[in-house]
Amino acid sequence: MSDPGPGSGQEPAEPDEGSGTAAHKSWPPVGRRTAAALAVAVVAVGAGAYALASSGGGSSDAKPPAAKGPTTVEVSAGACGKGWSGATPGPQVFALRNTSSTAAEVDLTDPATGAVYGEVEGLAPGTTREMRVVLGGGSYAFKCLPDDADAVTGPTVKIAGASTGSGPAAVPVTQHDLIPVALAYQQWITAKTVELTDRTDELKRAVDDGDLAAARDAWLPAHLVYERMGAAYDAFGDADAAINGSGPAPSAAGAAQDFEGFHRVEYGLWHGESAASLRGPADRLAQAVHALRDSWPQERLDPAQLGLRAHEILEATAQSELTGRTDYGSGTNLATARANLDGTRELLTLLRPLLTSRYPDLPRLDAWLDRTEHTLDGFGTGGHWTPLDRLGRQDRQRVNSDVGQAVELLAPVATICDARRTA
Repeated sequence: MSDPGPGSGQEPAEPDEGSGTAAHKSWPPVGRRTAAALAVAVVAVGAGAYALASSGGGSSDAKPPAAKGPTTVEVSAGACGKGWSGATPGPQVFALRNTSSTAAEVDLTDPATGAVYGEVEGLAPGTTREMRVVLGGGSYAFKCLPDDADAVTGPTVKIAGASTGSGPAAVPVTQHDLIPVALAYQQWITAKTVELTDRTDELKRAVDDGDLAAARDAWLPAHLVYERMGAAYDAFGDADAAINGSGPAPSAAGAAQDFEGFHRVEYGLWHGESAASLRGPADRLAQAVHALRDSWPQERLDPAQLGLRAHEILEATAQSELTGRTDYGSGTNLATARANLDGTRELLTLLRPLLTSRYPDLPRLDAWLDRTEHTLDGFGTGGHWTPLDRLGRQDRQRVNSDVGQAVELLAPVATICDARRTA
């Protein structure tokens, strides 16, 4: 895919959506994500719902072809897929009815590869929910996955016609697939905790020595090390709040109680506090960082959360750094955003073997991350970063647009890398 380049004033080329416009997409299937975590639309239909996952691009005004159906399909161990015997290519609506006595997940799959076109989770006994998909020529089968029981695959149904008409599909990612990624990321974080400790100790020494100019120079490098570790924050537990809690609104920070961590030290360094008043906060920050380094080898990352974290890092950047909510005086929100981008790319590097064959828009995501990196780098020269409130209107819009588009393209990564049952 050709990228016109961040400096061209053009967006990276949009893919040809064809019949797979956002209005039709049911894969990556959505069920384990919250609405706030993903760029998806959930549309209620009758007694059920279907989820439409969008990776960006395409026109929301385009009217999709009329869906065929609904076709009632039975979900049970003994009659999985019963009720569907054939169709013509195009949009389909299936009314999935659970006739068993236990809740179940149901997937519409390619029986040869296991690729999933659509998914409904938590289908309770006696209930019906709709699944909407776009199907081209090919072979399909429903897979029913009852709670606490083995999966059952229904009969194969063949649709005549060109296979290019199908909507997005991907082979499920399993917990087993994600374990090596989690182990590799855990090792990377281990090295980062050592670097973080060294940098934070430099900051503390400068404060202890009363050299506040040196402390201001040491603060940002230490803080950015932590900001690159974003996918592990959930595993840090209370240490995250002690090290990097955002605390009160910047305007209220002067009178805040229990305000600790990097941002407490930042506030003091850029608001004229004395070295004596900052020795306590700097010492407590260093203690929290040392404790994290020492305890981290005993922690375990949840492999199932890694795809979600890849999306959430930049989502949080847009909500916090690009609004100035976390600027306590240093004016380095854009530097933090750049570090968050580094953290996102590190995780994507580890997830890439799983994404390459599953996410067609991965090259487009890479192009937007390159563009965003180039945009942010334009505001940091020689270690000095332009404060957010000094950006011109066009520059501010460009930063927001680039990060926003990257966040949208990262949403399917979270869904694709959600660990799923296959048996």
